[in-house]
Amino acid sequence: MSEKINEEALHALKIAFTYMPKAIEVTKYEYGERYQSVLDHIEAVREILLINDVDPEEVGGDISPQYTPNSTY
Repeated sequence: MSEKINEEALHALKIAFTYMPKAIEVTKYEYGERYQSVLDHIEAVREILLINDVDPEEVGGDISPQYTPNSTY
């Protein structure tokens, strides 16, 4: 899928992404046999964000800027 989504759907996806675990947090110990599926879901959301010109690493600051530390570089 390489089609951009509308702004409302993109905003909803950004919100959902902020509540998803980070890929580094997903382990077989925590998620059992479905850990690979969880990693695949995270990657799918990241890809859609990137297709829509959204940096997944910046989504948290976009959705909740009051909880994002200021950069010092």
